[in-house]
Amino acid sequence: MIEMSRADFEGLVAQALDEVPPELTQLIDNVAVFVEDEPPASDPDLLGIYEGIPLTERGHDYGGVLPDRITIYRSPTLAICETVDDVVDEVNITVVHEIAHHFGIDDARLHELGYG
Repeated sequence: MIEMSRADFEGLVAQALDEVPPELTQLIDNVAVFVEDEPPASDPDLLGIYEGIPLTERGHDYGGVLPDRITIYRSPTLAICETVDDVVDEVNITVVHEIAHHFGIDDARLHELGYG
């Protein structure tokens, strides 16, 4: 397991978000991104999660709701990485994976695309 401060990890998440192409970031709607150290006890290996209503499921009556939430988990990410470069790669993959869920892309398709 590699050691990395929460601040440095948050910086990698911010950098991964900055690398999302502008044509996609312009389409992201009502989403907040968070970093937490630990995932829920029920899923200790979880690297990230999207919680909300994907764009593909929002109807004409969508509104007045709290933002969707993307959470990236620091401890399990660091636990599977051996180098800082591994952490950078894994954070990038996880951020793209969770944003893709916002766009309605399921896990099966993400695995096919290499973002599993």
